[in-house]
Amino acid sequence: MNVIAKPGTRPANPNFSSGPCAKRPGFRLDALATDCLGRSHRAKIGKARLKDVIERSKALLGVPEGYLLGIVPASDTGAVEMALWSLLGPKGVDILAWESFGSGWATDVVKQLKLKDVRVMEAGYGELPDLSQADFSRDVVFTWNGTTSGVCVPNGDWIPADREGLTICDATSAAFAMDLAWDKLDVVTYSWQKVLGGEGQHGVLVLSPRAVARLESYTPAWPMPKIFRMTKGGKLISGIFDGETINTPSMLVVEDALDGLKWGEAIGGLSALTQRSQANLAAIAAWVDKSPNVDFLAANPAIRSSTSVCLKIVAPWFAKLDAEGQAKAQKAVVGVLDKEGVAYDIGAYRDAPAGLRIWAGATIEVADLNALFPWIEWALSEVAKDFAA
Repeated sequence: MNVIAKPGTRPANPNFSSGPCAKRPGFRLDALATDCLGRSHRAKIGKARLKDVIERSKALLGVPEGYLLGIVPASDTGAVEMALWSLLGPKGVDILAWESFGSGWATDVVKQLKLKDVRVMEAGYGELPDLSQADFSRDVVFTWNGTTSGVCVPNGDWIPADREGLTICDATSAAFAMDLAWDKLDVVTYSWQKVLGGEGQHGVLVLSPRAVARLESYTPAWPMPKIFRMTKGGKLISGIFDGETINTPSMLVVEDALDGLKWGEAIGGLSALTQRSQANLAAIAAWVDKSPNVDFLAANPAIRSSTSVCLKIVAPWFAKLDAEGQAKAQKAVVGVLDKEGVAYDIGAYRDAPAGLRIWAGATIEVADLNALFPWIEWALSEVAKDFAA
């Protein structure tokens, strides 16, 4: 076994978590405005800040004219649940799932909403289901980017423009880093804690005119919790999409979201954010190509995520371990990196195969990734001393 020397260069920012994600380069807490703290979110100042987030988000993402964007409770999960509980029912539903969050939406639709006409199309970690099997005369639910598998849809070409049903897309780790096909999407959800490095708790829900028409023409058979209600008397509660949130938001988190949006604007907008993430993926790919110890969980480059990059450990000593041994070895590698202070929170998601997950969204610097790779190789060699036969 080769002896690897302990690296001397450390990442300037060791935060590689897939959520909450690293703050933007140069972030300072004292850069956030505090004049709205201690004030009502329904006061003029609070509503203005919420409205500012909405308008900047629509502009930065390129949300089409006529689409609505609102700030909603409970992060991306809350936004997805609002869509599922409010919109599903009139048509059959196809759910595409290839990682834990997509599987979770399938569970909610089948076991909680108890819809009868549901088809779940699944694929294992690192793969996509056959997208051509989705029936767009029905409603279709899917994640654009599987945060826990490192697999994303390649584009929106598989979605017909003349679809009859609605498309409901969980885009939380794709928004601001991937080219979303807005004309093919009726509902898009995300949270601030991903690509722009915002804080958690609040979600964002984007609705197309087709989705609004469904809301105003259909009343679900089940009771609707207050935080999910988007209509009153058969009409959309439009204030939700104008800064009048359903529940009380954290105005400090709102200021943090504004900081991330302004940073995105300043560096060149959506194209610059996307390019930064793609450059990070390219750096990881260059390392993986040379390393005998790691490989992408997604074998097909066309469906590899540029944000939540999932890797499997393929070192010969690791491959000889059983599943329990691999889980322990992976935990040990992550622990070594954490103890050294060079990489935090990069273990694979708990339901995914044992491996590593490195966030590579726009707030991550290529230089930090390049400094990280030798540390991973060193950590693997250190752990191998205890696990190799």
